[in-house]
Amino acid sequence: MSTKTKNLEKVNVGLSAEKRTGLIERLNTLLADEHLLYTKTRNYHWNVTGIHFTPLHQLFEQHYNSLQLIADEVAERARMLGGTPIGTMAEFSEHSRLSENPGTIPNAKDMIANLLDDHEHIISSLRDDIDAAAEEFGDEGTADLLTGTMRSHESMAWMLRSMLD
Repeated sequence: MSTKTKNLEKVNVGLSAEKRTGLIERLNTLLADEHLLYTKTRNYHWNVTGIHFTPLHQLFEQHYNSLQLIADEVAERARMLGGTPIGTMAEFSEHSRLSENPGTIPNAKDMIANLLDDHEHIISSLRDDIDAAAEEFGDEGTADLLTGTMRSHESMAWMLRSMLD
């Protein structure tokens, strides 16, 4: 038995190991997305310039702090289900549904648009994950966590979208 699954048999929360494995896979994909978006937001925080430097610098800091908390909750949920959350940059890159553009620093407006696109992509993915957690896997606890995560991303997306209008 691998170290990634050895704790599955120790957890007795009314969900089969098979169902928990499916949930953990989805949580690890979300964790990869959260870390990639965290890193992109942190990068933009460090590198934003222009007339709107101060409010964007502050907004990006608020967002990456929120993303860090979300990632922690997602990773801990995977542990609660008997799984092992991924935790390396290589794993995050491999599993993320988001993309990066290494070596480029966009202007402030493009930073906002890029982050908005990523949040909206995560929101869309979360809708599928919420349905799967509740219906396919029968886990209302994970569905609830994912619903709260979606609301957080919706709030951040709304703030970014409002800046582009």
